[in-house]
Amino acid sequence: MLYTITLQQMEFRAYHGCYDLEQRVGNRFVVELRLTTELGEVAAEDAVEKAVNYLTVYEITREVMRKTCRTIEAVAQNIITAVKERYPQIVEIECSVAKLAPPLGGKVGRVSVTLKG
Repeated sequence: MLYTITLQQMEFRAYHGCYDLEQRVGNRFVVELRLTTELGEVAAEDAVEKAVNYLTVYEITREVMRKTCRTIEAVAQNIITAVKERYPQIVEIECSVAKLAPPLGGKVGRVSVTLKG
């Protein structure tokens, strides 16, 4: 049986962007993850040690956000890769990375990408 874990609206200050200025001054980003994973014996045994630990997933995401990338597509791919390396029982990850108030020359609330892997 499969189940889903969703981490919503994780906000980070990071230095991703294609412009040098973005990489110097940084910006605010919001990351959302939707993890589909095998239930296994997690529920039947009430075995937290066999579950995907969402605190660990958050910490992995925070660490990936600290590594500067030029594109948010690369950021999302790096998050997916790192989480799957830690939890091979995950069947699929959907990762959205949004840059808040991107420097596009006008008022834009956010720009985001979503990857599935």
